[in-house]
Amino acid sequence: MMTKNTRLLPLGLFSSAALLLTLTALPARAQSATAPSATPIQIAPAKATDSVPDRSQAYYHAALASTYEEDAVTQGHPELVDKAVEEYKYALNADPDSAQLNLGLAELYFTAGRAREAESAARALLKSQPDNVDAHQLLGRIYLRTLSEGQNAPSASPSGNVLDQAIAEFEKIVALRPRSVQDRVVLGQLYTVKHDVKKAEAQFEAALAVEPDSEEVVLNLARLYAESGNLEQAAKTIEAIPVTDRTAKMENALGGAYEQLKKFKEAIAAFQRAKEMEPGDLRTRDALAQSLLNNNQLDEALKQYRELIDADPEDYDALIHISEIQRRQSKYEDALASIQQARKKAPTESHNSTYNEGLVLEIGYNEGLLLDVLGRYNEAAQVYEKMVDLTSHANGAYTAEEKSNRAIFLERLGTVYHEQNKSAEALATYQKLIDLGGEHAVRGYQFQVDMLRDDKQFDKAVEVARKAVESNPKDRDLKLMLAGELIDLGKADEGLALAKSLLANSKEDRPVYLELAQMYVRAHHWKEAEEAINQAEALTVKPEDRTYLLFLRGEWAERQKHYEPAEQFFRKALEQDPANAMTLNYLGYMMADRGKQLSEALTLIRKAVDLEPMNGAFLDSLGWCYFKMGQFELAEENLRKAVERDSSDPSVHDHLGELYEKTGRIRLAAAQWEISIKQFAKSAPGDIDPVEQAKVQKKLESARVKLAKEESVTGPVKP
Repeated sequence: MMTKNTRLLPLGLFSSAALLLTLTALPARAQSATAPSATPIQIAPAKATDSVPDRSQAYYHAALASTYEEDAVTQGHPELVDKAVEEYKYALNADPDSAQLNLGLAELYFTAGRAREAESAARALLKSQPDNVDAHQLLGRIYLRTLSEGQNAPSASPSGNVLDQAIAEFEKIVALRPRSVQDRVVLGQLYTVKHDVKKAEAQFEAALAVEPDSEEVVLNLARLYAESGNLEQAAKTIEAIPVTDRTAKMENALGGAYEQLKKFKEAIAAFQRAKEMEPGDLRTRDALAQSLLNNNQLDEALKQYRELIDADPEDYDALIHISEIQRRQSKYEDALASIQQARKKAPTESHNSTYNEGLVLEIGYNEGLLLDVLGRYNEAAQVYEKMVDLTSHANGAYTAEEKSNRAIFLERLGTVYHEQNKSAEALATYQKLIDLGGEHAVRGYQFQVDMLRDDKQFDKAVEVARKAVESNPKDRDLKLMLAGELIDLGKADEGLALAKSLLANSKEDRPVYLELAQMYVRAHHWKEAEEAINQAEALTVKPEDRTYLLFLRGEWAERQKHYEPAEQFFRKALEQDPANAMTLNYLGYMMADRGKQLSEALTLIRKAVDLEPMNGAFLDSLGWCYFKMGQFELAEENLRKAVERDSSDPSVHDHLGELYEKTGRIRLAAAQWEISIKQFAKSAPGDIDPVEQAKVQKKLESARVKLAKEESVTGPVKP
C-alpha cells in the first residue's frame, strides 16, 4: 500500500527561493514578537576538573526552563523566553557536558527565531560530540529556514553558501542515519536546487530502496527527471508503481508527464484514475478536460468543463475553454456568447485586486477572432483597437514580451481593416508593427506588401518591398519577397536575377530554391520550376519539411492541368500532415471544380475551413463544392462570405455569378461577372488563366443578351 510521508519537504522546493521545511515552532503570535535585544547569556566553559555534575540542580533548572518555554508558547508571552534561556544556563553550569541540555538550549534559540545563537550552541555541542545527529539536524533546519526566508547566513556560520552549508549538514546526517528516508529526500531536494542531478538521483534512489512505496520519494524522483528534461524516465518512475498502489497525486504527476510527451490518451487515463480517487478535486478535473481537448475529444472535454462550471459558476477559465471547443466545432455564435460571459466574470478591470492583463488580452483576442469569423467586422475592429490601446506605451519602450503581445493585436487589427477594404487604416496599423523593430518590422513589411498585392497595387507593393530591403539589407526573406513582387509587376528577369543572387551553394539555399520554384510556376516556366523543386528537395533533411515540397509538386502539376499526378502529390502531402489546410483546400477544390468525388471534396474543404474559417479562398471552395452538388442555399451563403473576404479574386466573383445564373438571377450574375472581368484586368500575369478569363467574358456577354431580350419585352429595369 502506498505510504505518505507528510514530514518531507513539499514539492515546491525546486525553486531555491521557495525552499521550505515543516518545522516545530512557536505559534505565529510568539514568533512574530520582537526578539529580546538583551545581550545573550554566555555559557561558562566547563572547568577541567574531576568534579561530578550536579544532576539534581541541572534537572531543577531544566524543569524551570521547560515551564517558562511552555508558558511563552501557550500564554503568548515571548518575554518568558529570556527566563527559559537563563534557566538553561543554570542547568548547564550544573551539568556542562549534557548533550540534552545543550541541544535543548539550541532548540529554544531556534524556536524563538534567534538563529545565530542557535547555530553557536549547536556548533559548540558538535565540538565535543561531532557525530551528534540531532545537532546536525538542527543546523540543517537553521539553513533550510534561512534559504526559505531568503536571508543571509547567520554570522556564526563558517564561510560558504547557505545552500552548500545545508547540503553539508544533511550529508553528515544521512551518513549517520543511512536509512532515514526523510533526510535523504531533503538532501536530494537540496541537490536538485543546486542542479546536481546525479547526486539528487542517488539520494532519491537510496530512499526508494528503503521505502519503495513512499509517495513523496516517487514524486520527487519523477519531478527531478522532468525538471532535467527526461520526461520518459519521469513517467517510467511512476509507471513502476502498480496501478493499485498509486495515489491521486502520482496519477496527476503521471498525467502531466504524458501531456508534455503528447501522449494524450495515456494522460487521459491517468487523470481519470486520479479523478476516481478524488472526485471533488477541481484541478484534476481541469487537467482531464485539457487532455481531452488536446486529444480532440471535444464533446468529452466540453462535458468536463461544464462540470467545472457547475462546481464553480465563477470559473471563467473553464468558460474560455468552452468557447474554444465551440469555435472548433464551428458553433461560432455559442463560442462568442461563452467568451463574452468569461469576460464578465474575469477580473478584467484594472482597479480589481486580482486584475490580470494577460487574461484580458487572451479574452480580447478570442472575442475579436469570433466577431471576425461571424463577419461582424466593426465590432471585431473595436475589440482589437481596445487591445492595441491597452498594449501601448506612451514612451514607445517595450519589453520583448510586450512587443509580442502588441504585435499580435496589430496584425489582427490590420487584417480586419483589410477585410473591410480600409486600406489606409490597414497600412497605418502595419506601420505600427514595423515601428516595433526586429522580426516584428519584417512581418509588418510583409503584411503591407501582401495587402497591396491583394489590392492589385503591384507598383506600390514593390515600392514597400524595396523600402523593407533598404531597412534590412541583410534579410534574405525580404529580398525574396521583393523578387516575388517584381515578378507580379511583370519584371520577371529582374525578380529572378535577384533571387538567384541569393544562392550561396550551401545547405542554406533551400528557401531560395523554394521561392524560385514558385516564381517559375507563376511565370509558367515548368521545367525550371521542377529543377528548383528538385534542388530544394536535395537540401531537405527533416521529414516534416517534405510536406511543402509535395504541395509544390502538386501545384506545379495542377497548373499544367496534369490532374492525376497532382492528386497523388497532394494525397502524399496529406499523409504526412493530415491537418494542412492549404493542401486540404487545394485538393478539395481541384476535385470539386472537375465534378469528381464531390463527397470527399466536401469533407476535405470543410476540414480546411474549420482550420481557417476566415480564409476567403477556402470559403469560395466550399461554396463552389456545394454549387457542384446542387445545394444552392449553402453555396450562396459561403460564396457571399468569400466575396466579402476576398473581393479582389476574379474566380470568387465568377463562382457567385454562376450561382446567381443557376437560380434565375441573371442581372446579379452579370454584375458579378463584370467585377470578375475588372479584377482579371488588374491581376498579375502569373495569376491569369486566359482560358478562364475568356469563359467569364463569354458568360457576361450571354447574360447581357438575355437581359436585353427581357428588357425588349418588359421595358428597362428601373435603377
